[in-house]
Amino acid sequence: MSKKPEKPPHVSQQEWDEAEIPEWTEEDFARAKPFKEVFPEQFKTWKRIGRPPVAAPKVHIGFRLAADVVEGIRATGKGYNARVEKVLRDALAKGEL
Repeated sequence: MSKKPEKPPHVSQQEWDEAEIPEWTEEDFARAKPFKEVFPEQFKTWKRIGRPPVAAPKVHIGFRLAADVVEGIRATGKGYNARVEKVLRDALAKGEL
């Protein structure tokens, strides 16, 4: 291994020096299984990092707008995406799109 592991503070130096942890061989890696397969129940309860899934996720689309329109929208400040979405929703509700 390239980097020697550091001794955790709760382990005595004697225990650390006496520990024998051999490096893994090719056979060890070949026998290894993913955590998900070995402990499926624990994997299900494992706290996920990141955003929680939503029922109706937003969809990314791309289209071109005139530069002056984009500048004007961005000039309205933070949160302009939500404001543009509201304007589009209102226009759809009124049948204007």
